[in-house]
Amino acid sequence: MKISIDRKRFKIYLLIGLAYLILWLFSDLINETQTFLKRVVNNTWLVSYLVVINFILFEYTLPFIKLRWKRILVAPFLLFALLMLYSFGFYAWRIFGIQLHIYFELKEHTSTMKGVEYHVPYSFLSIFFFGIMKYTYDYRKLKQTAQQLRIEKQEAELNYLKSQTNPHFLFNTLNNIYSLARDKSDLAPESILRLSKILRFMLYETGGEYIAIEQELKIISDYIALEKLRYDDSLRINFNYDIEDMKQALPPLLLIPLVENAFKHGVSETRNQPFVDIHLSVNKRQLALVVKNSFDGFTEKWTVKENIGLSNLRRQLELLFKDYNLSVQQGESEFTATLKINLASRV
Repeated sequence: MKISIDRKRFKIYLLIGLAYLILWLFSDLINETQTFLKRVVNNTWLVSYLVVINFILFEYTLPFIKLRWKRILVAPFLLFALLMLYSFGFYAWRIFGIQLHIYFELKEHTSTMKGVEYHVPYSFLSIFFFGIMKYTYDYRKLKQTAQQLRIEKQEAELNYLKSQTNPHFLFNTLNNIYSLARDKSDLAPESILRLSKILRFMLYETGGEYIAIEQELKIISDYIALEKLRYDDSLRINFNYDIEDMKQALPPLLLIPLVENAFKHGVSETRNQPFVDIHLSVNKRQLALVVKNSFDGFTEKWTVKENIGLSNLRRQLELLFKDYNLSVQQGESEFTATLKINLASRV
C-alpha cells in the first residue's frame, strides 16, 4: 500500500521542530556557553529525527488507530514500536551522527541504557510540544475554515438577495408603464426612457460592493421622477436630504426598496390626497432614512405586501451591518418606515 506524504503538513512539523530547536538552544546558551556552537549542530541533528517520528505519530499512527475500533487491537504494538523509536531509536540516531562525523560526542555514556536514559526526556518532551503546537494550529485552521465558509455562505445569500432586488424593481416598474400604455398615455415613451436610464445604472454602476451616496441619491431621484409620470398634481412628494459627505460609501440599492414600497403599496392605493415624504441624513457615519406615505385604511392585503417588500431588505441589513434598526409604524392613514444604520459597523 502506497502512503502519500502531505508536504504542506510536513512543513508545519518542520516549523514546529524549528521552534523546539530554538527552545533547546536557548537552554544551552545559558547553561553550556563553551560548547554552544557544537551543540547547535548536535541539536539540529537530533531535532531532525524528532520531526520525522512526531510527524509519523500524529499524522499516521494516531489517525490509523482512531479510524476503526478493530485497529485498537494493534494499538499496543504500534505504541511499543513508537516507544522504541523515541528511546533506543533516538539514541541510535545520535550514534549514527557520530559515525558520519556530523555529531560531536560531547558526553560519553558508560552503557547504552545510560545513554538512552539521558536522551529520552528530550524525545518524550517533544511529544507534548509537537502535540500542543499541532492541535493548536489545527484548531485555529479549523476555526478559520469555518469562518471562511460562513462568510462565503453569507456572500452567496447576499448576492442572491441583490439579484432579487433588480427583477422585483423591474417588474413593478413595468406594471406602471403597462398602465400608461394601456391608457394610451403620451407619457409612456418618456417612462420607458427613464426606466432604461435606471436599468443602465443598475447594470454598470451597482456591480461592486459599494457606491457613493450621491449615486444612490441619483437613482432615488430618477425613480421618483419615473413614478411622478403616473400621477396628476394631486400627488405631493417631498424628498430632502442632509449629507455631510456625498462620497461616503454605501452598499448599492440599499435604500430604494423603502422608496419603492411607499409608491407601490401606499400611494397607488390612496384615493384622497396621496403623499410621500422622504428624508435622508448621513452625519458622522450615522445614516437615517425616514419614508412616510399615505394609504387608505388597514387591510390584510397591505400587511402581506408590506412584509414581502421589507423582508429582503431586513435580511440584507442583517448580513451587511452589525448596528442597524429598521422599524415600521402603522397609522390610520399613514405608514412610516424608519431605517437607521451605523455605516462604520459594516460586517
